[in-house]
Amino acid sequence: MAVRWAVIGTGTISQRFVPDLLSMPDTAVAAVFGRSRARADSFAAEHGIAAAFDDYDTLLADPAIDAVYLATPFATHHRMARAALEAGKHVLVEKPIARTAAEVADLFALAAERGRFLMEAMWMKFNPGFREVLRLVAEGRIGEPRSVRAGFGLPMPGDGTGSKWDPERGGSTLLDQGIYPVTLAHAVFGPPEAVHAAGVVLANGIDVAEHVTLEYTGGRYAHLAASMVEFVEPSAAVNGTQGWIGIPPMFWATTSYTLHAGSWQAMFGNPPPTELPREGNGFVPMLRAVSEAIERGWPQHPDHDAAATIEVFRTLDAIRARLDGNSRQPLAGTDEPEAY
Repeated sequence: MAVRWAVIGTGTISQRFVPDLLSMPDTAVAAVFGRSRARADSFAAEHGIAAAFDDYDTLLADPAIDAVYLATPFATHHRMARAALEAGKHVLVEKPIARTAAEVADLFALAAERGRFLMEAMWMKFNPGFREVLRLVAEGRIGEPRSVRAGFGLPMPGDGTGSKWDPERGGSTLLDQGIYPVTLAHAVFGPPEAVHAAGVVLANGIDVAEHVTLEYTGGRYAHLAASMVEFVEPSAAVNGTQGWIGIPPMFWATTSYTLHAGSWQAMFGNPPPTELPREGNGFVPMLRAVSEAIERGWPQHPDHDAAATIEVFRTLDAIRARLDGNSRQPLAGTDEPEAY
């Protein structure tokens, strides 16, 4: 039987996600939830979705819905995911799945208790380019991996309003953008031995820029950066004793990479990138994995399970703790921290 999905949220991510979800076999989009009925109705009409809701509890009580995809501001993720699990739904939550490791662990414990599938929609871990990079590293194509470099900086529009600037709705550059570089470092090296971080935290508690060093045994390390007030090149590299792999922008969504290894010519002679096909808007590989997990009755997917997700959030917690130890400060050229 087809898994019947409800899409929670009508923003930009949902607009790109739903066409990929609709393309999946044995999948139906049964409903959409929006903060206003007018937005929900408009979204439903645009995508051919039969039911629209502006009351979340009513949607969760509908027996015609098997699973929910949460794409609301991430301060709401823990509460809304918990409600969905308690209602007996499978749950896929946009990153970040929650705000802290404790919240993430709570959700996975509840999912296990209720026998329902739960996963953070970390689509990067299912993208063909990302998986190929990890395969090459595991095969020793660059020798022993020694370092990771990754960044994601993009000035966010606005005058200090909107969810990205609102602490009540979860504004955080680290959780919104920095989670991708941290997840990459974890995929290559696992949890770090030590965490160093510095950046800019506004008086309202929102971190808007940070640079991070994760240290591992034997001198291995990851240099990571994120910002929502300036550009940080959104590329990545995994470096080893016999070469390196470059991942072009946007590294978390890429379907290409360049292997610099095997000979001096291959390393320094501008080797051609390997290109892989993109399926839909990029969510299809992840959705295929989610469909497989639900069909087989798995509570988690082994490629992005509870343990890996919680480990990443423990590192994010450590980074935030170090950022909070810095004095909170205004951005350059502003009189007040909240003014940007």
